[in-house]
Amino acid sequence: MASSRTTQARVAITLPASGGRLVVVADTHSAPHPGSAAHLAALRPDAILHAGDIGDLSVLDELATIAPVHAVRGNIDVHAREVPDHLVLDVTCEQGPSLRIFMVHIGLDGPRLRADVDRKARAEEASLVVCGHSHIPFVGQQRGLTLFNPGSIGPRRFQLPILFGTIDLAPTGARLAHFEAATGERFDPKRAAADRAAAK
Repeated sequence: MASSRTTQARVAITLPASGGRLVVVADTHSAPHPGSAAHLAALRPDAILHAGDIGDLSVLDELATIAPVHAVRGNIDVHAREVPDHLVLDVTCEQGPSLRIFMVHIGLDGPRLRADVDRKARAEEASLVVCGHSHIPFVGQQRGLTLFNPGSIGPRRFQLPILFGTIDLAPTGARLAHFEAATGERFDPKRAAADRAAAK
């Protein structure tokens, strides 16, 4: 039986004054895309965020060979009692901008933030909510909060792409992006849609 308890943790990440990069993954389900590790490493992230549905926790150990890993528990991770349900990350550039992230596995209901997650993120004065679960890449805004789902880097669901995300924090602010797990190339949703249509 799954535990009903909810745990939350806090993490501080300090980046160089010039800025840095976080890689964001989700929904590995014990089997991250076999080509993804090399592409993650090539981006030289300062840290890796895992937004839940980890599966076998050895996935986190493998990611930790690339950069420090901070994860939340997904709905399949009932065995992962040491992994928190929610994570608040304070990301700061030395003498520069800062970003407070609220990370949870199930954060969105369609394109909208779930009401309970909205309340918790605002109570923590976060500006960015990172989540997984749907396997659908997403960037959106809701009443001053930025919403980011990196998509899934694990086994393909339906025709959805296999992706990971990045958060680049620089003196000019934060930038979010999606990348193909297989190639490491920037994800272009229009090109992906055209490729799917051509394959039919």
